[in-house]
Amino acid sequence: VDRYLYHMRLSDDVLLDVMARFQAEMVKGLGRDTNPTATVKMLPTFVRSLPDGSEKGDFLAVDVGGSQFCAHQVKVFDDGKQSSQLESKFYPTPKEVIQGNGAELFDYIVDCLVDFMETKNLKHKKLPLGFTFSFPCKQTKLEEGFLLGWTKHFKVRGVQDTDVVSSLRRALEKHKASFDIDLDVLALVNDTVGTMMTCGYDDPHCEVGLIIGTGTNACYMEDMRHIDLVEGDEGRMCINTEWGAFGDDGALDDLRTEFDREIDLGSLNPGKQLFEKMISSLYLGELVRLVLLKMTKEGLLFNGKVSTALLTKGKIEMKHVCAMEKYKEGLSNTKEILTELNLFPSEEDCIAVQHVCTIISFRSANLCAAALAAILTRLRENKKLLRMRTTVGIDGGLYKFHPQYAKRLHKVVRRLVPNCDVRFVLSLRGSGTGAAMVTAVGYRLAAQRKQIDASLAPFLLSLDTLREVKDKMRTELEYGLKRETQASASVKMLPTYVCGTPDGTEKGKFLALDLGGTNFRVLLVKIRSGRRRSVQMYNKIFAIPLEIMQGTGEELFDHIVQCIADFLEYMGLKGARLPLGFTFSFPCRQASIDKGTLVGWTKGFKATDCEGEDVVDMLREAIRRRNEFDLDIVAVVNDTVGTMMTCGYEDPNCEIGLIAGTGSNVCYMEDMKNIEIVEGNEGKMCINTEWGGFGDNGCIDNIRTKYDREVDEGSLNPGKQRYEKMTSGMYLGEIVRQILIDLTKQGLLFRGQISESLRKRGIFETKFLSQIESDRLALLQVRRILQQLGLDSTCEDSIIVKEVCGAVSRRAAQLCGAGLAAIVEKKRENRGVEHLQITVGVDGTLYKLHPHFSRVLQETVKELAPQCDVTFMLSEDGSGKGAALITAVAKRLHNVGQK
Repeated sequence: VDRYLYHMRLSDDVLLDVMARFQAEMVKGLGRDTNPTATVKMLPTFVRSLPDGSEKGDFLAVDVGGSQFCAHQVKVFDDGKQSSQLESKFYPTPKEVIQGNGAELFDYIVDCLVDFMETKNLKHKKLPLGFTFSFPCKQTKLEEGFLLGWTKHFKVRGVQDTDVVSSLRRALEKHKASFDIDLDVLALVNDTVGTMMTCGYDDPHCEVGLIIGTGTNACYMEDMRHIDLVEGDEGRMCINTEWGAFGDDGALDDLRTEFDREIDLGSLNPGKQLFEKMISSLYLGELVRLVLLKMTKEGLLFNGKVSTALLTKGKIEMKHVCAMEKYKEGLSNTKEILTELNLFPSEEDCIAVQHVCTIISFRSANLCAAALAAILTRLRENKKLLRMRTTVGIDGGLYKFHPQYAKRLHKVVRRLVPNCDVRFVLSLRGSGTGAAMVTAVGYRLAAQRKQIDASLAPFLLSLDTLREVKDKMRTELEYGLKRETQASASVKMLPTYVCGTPDGTEKGKFLALDLGGTNFRVLLVKIRSGRRRSVQMYNKIFAIPLEIMQGTGEELFDHIVQCIADFLEYMGLKGARLPLGFTFSFPCRQASIDKGTLVGWTKGFKATDCEGEDVVDMLREAIRRRNEFDLDIVAVVNDTVGTMMTCGYEDPNCEIGLIAGTGSNVCYMEDMKNIEIVEGNEGKMCINTEWGGFGDNGCIDNIRTKYDREVDEGSLNPGKQRYEKMTSGMYLGEIVRQILIDLTKQGLLFRGQISESLRKRGIFETKFLSQIESDRLALLQVRRILQQLGLDSTCEDSIIVKEVCGAVSRRAAQLCGAGLAAIVEKKRENRGVEHLQITVGVDGTLYKLHPHFSRVLQETVKELAPQCDVTFMLSEDGSGKGAALITAVAKRLHNVGQK
């Protein structure tokens, strides 16, 4: 027998080779261009989520595809125990129905449903229906599926290439009035998917479904980014592999025996489902018969006497093979079965027949294990894990009733994928429960989607709303420039006394200080003019501890002078009296270029005795107190102005500076004649808009959300800098955190559990938004970022978090764009031109590092200011280099004035 069935005994090397072939077929099936020629069709099921335990309600399911039709009622309880109750009724599958025409098939299905609903007294209820249809279907949504071809003895006319859900709905509609039923078909589910979903309800690690019975198939959760046939990259979707057709292109011809070929030729679908014909229970009995027939003809069995049973197709069934392989019962079963078939075996015959059965069923388990191992390897690689824990949900008669099959399958799978810890769970409640589960999950997701959309709706700003914001910003700009309204204007429009941009003749050594965040920088900047025009910079960064940021003004400026002293010593400049530009990135009212009175702290600073004081005087006082060196403080500079000047050094057309980082601000060159609060009408002066305060008068309250109000109320300066709190990096993460808390309270995230870390203000830094929204980042990496924050998220949670981040950052970019559109439109009108060409110098981590912010901002400006051609130029160190350039320009203009 061993020699006779030598080709059915597969070594591990052969199985690893089958595994590799199947993996290649999976990749082919997932690719848009290669799918048409792939044998393993990898059909998207549009099942995007596994049960999470919060599903509830009454559902009906109908199961078509096995040896019987079945109707189910499934009650899912939201009792914290993830319990459900299943009641079923089975119906025969008459040959005239499964090999008749389509209308008769669907009428019969509805007749079975009506009978079931009458039995259970459900006729007057409107219930959602899940439809388990265990044949290959091409789906474009959850409730639609076009039959690709029949399998398993079904051959109904007029159904192939049509939508089976529409056919069922038509049959239901036809009977609706006469039978008083009202059913809503919500999901079309393959039995394999149903198995995975049923087991997934009890075990959240279940992400593979396997059927090994009359037919065979497998499904698993694939990353959306790999599924070319479906739009979108977010999340996962269950793929129905339809692996029964593996080998239909000849890929398994070297493993197929003469018996496999004979079975195929005698089947209803020759040349198709070749893998299924090698491993499913529908064909194993027939394989045993063909082997025994040939051995008998050659005189190796039954004294060479061929009985009618051995000549009759289908006479040896799977139940016979299962019974003969019950080794504990010795040879008695085998002898009894063979005697019933009029074969009158000797003891040697019984041993040989038992051995044939073992080899044939073992080959089935081996091939099934190899393909399953390929799926598990793909799952592990998708997750980028060295070792993976997962669960496979299984159903099917061969697995359930064959005495050795399950043990063999488990053993071989674990041998082929030693880096996967696989748990096998038998589906006890059938694919009908699975169809109900898919329907229940679909129901839950639809309800969740509604709630999430409602929470994020206020962040979706229409074009009309953005135009309104632009117009209001323009009004506030005008208020800030006028003498009588400036005091009450929310956009302060502060004159900077910077009256020119670089012309290329600037030169010399300059010191620059940069204070505007949690770090403080001191720079030495060497500017060369002429043909070898260049800017060289040397800098050192010093931290500003929180106790100094929020201590006294004297302590803050003493700390700054200490840092300057360290730098001068480091650079060997202790005795030099260098001109200095002081970048002070807080709202200042200036009376001249070297006088700046602090209007109010922002960005977390709260040093006392500073507001209303001249910061240049405070710096000079601190230098005097130290009494080690002296400096020529030429200019107090805002970082936004520094950004404009840095870009202006490269591009003379740059007359606007934008900061989109920790804070948010804009400056631009305004005509002197429009600046009523400064004497003189000639030339231009740079205006520091301090637009972060836009809306502090309530003018944009209509677009502020409850989350914006919570962030504002919890900030250091409630009621102030409202526009900045909607657009700047310092606050976007906090807005996201507030939304996540709200969605978690609604039970839509993190299983409704608000973790300690999520309660911490400031935990969700804006850098996480940039990372989470990166197109290159798979959801697995998003989950890792959330885990770093102490947020244990599922795949679905990660999708929602990414969506929340996107809504918040997109709104920020659009609002910023609307404000900037008001500025460029003003510049166009100032120049009196039909079409304006202008450059905006930009700096800030939000603009530079966020994957979408800059694009959305630019698109918004283009949409709202169509007559302005705006070029965006990234600034290289506006607050350092820019401060030195302003100092250099001020020195040049001062020298020109003196001459």
